[in-house]
Amino acid sequence: MIHREGQPIAATVYRGESVENSHVAHIAVVQADGKLLYSFGDPSRMTLPRSAAKPAQALAVLETGALERFGFDDGDLALMCGSHSSEPRHIERAQAMLKKAQATEADLRCGGHPPLSDAVYVDWLKRDFKPGAVCSNCSGKHAGMLAGARAIGASVERYEQPDHPLQVRVKQTVADVCDLPKDDVHWSTDGCNLPTPAFPLDRLARVFGKMAAAQDEVERSTAVSDRQAALAHLYRAMTTYPELVAGEGRFCTLLMKAFKGALVGKVGADGSYAIGVRASEQTAQLGAEGAIGIAVKVEDGNTNVLYTVVTELIAQLQLGTPEQRTAIRAFGARPIVNTMGVDVGRLAVSLKLERHLDGGTR
Repeated sequence: MIHREGQPIAATVYRGESVENSHVAHIAVVQADGKLLYSFGDPSRMTLPRSAAKPAQALAVLETGALERFGFDDGDLALMCGSHSSEPRHIERAQAMLKKAQATEADLRCGGHPPLSDAVYVDWLKRDFKPGAVCSNCSGKHAGMLAGARAIGASVERYEQPDHPLQVRVKQTVADVCDLPKDDVHWSTDGCNLPTPAFPLDRLARVFGKMAAAQDEVERSTAVSDRQAALAHLYRAMTTYPELVAGEGRFCTLLMKAFKGALVGKVGADGSYAIGVRASEQTAQLGAEGAIGIAVKVEDGNTNVLYTVVTELIAQLQLGTPEQRTAIRAFGARPIVNTMGVDVGRLAVSLKLERHLDGGTR
């Protein structure tokens, strides 16, 4: 379905047979080297990936040597890349990371907020619990930033400011991994108070494709670059500890658990999602040489619609097995029921990918 103004409609909510909402989306599917394989809408849309950019930001911290210096393990790295549900295991790990980094919750420059988990929220309400900074879904990223600042000999004060030496490094690293000049990445301030990048959507797909390709290369050869080793480390941390990237019942966690290391996925606030898929017969059938990256942006920021679009996309690309795709089936196109359990409508996906036989690397 195409909007009358030419906007690509990826999903539509029907109440009865009447259209209630239409959702515009953009999709890029690329090889790790940036060759465009498939698209929907505008694959080069300038996009704020929000938390889907966390692995690229964590890469800068990883390359400071902070993990080795402060004894961070792969679970800690996964939390740095995650948008956690503020479950006890998440808060406890963030607190442990702060202790390792010789920092305290008072050093964090993020604020507390309601949790992403309904179950956790109910528990907090029952206990009249007031969340602090360590309860932020981004507290792992912030704890990593504090460690990164210490690792380069910079002050932990103002670590969240764009001109802090660590954030200067983060900006350069993000540009490098996106294969963009530094000035082509734009920066704003995220909800958690850290700088957050904006760049073309296909560059987000490229970053995640690089992570998957790096893991493939590490398993094939010991002669890999430091950057490839770091990207592979990020991939392994997230896929080994998917419960720390999101949480109980969350899409990212269920997806990575089901695919058992074959792909990595990360949501970003306001309708962004990124996936890196390791090389397989399926990626070869899609016309790829090696691993692929996928990036999605839903224009109106609706996260429920985003998950539905990503679920349909995975099915269209025939990634994984039917059994693996079943793990996220509940997020797919589905009926809408009211408070009495009456079927009153449906969420339908209408995206059709365009294949780019000539590719083209930007």
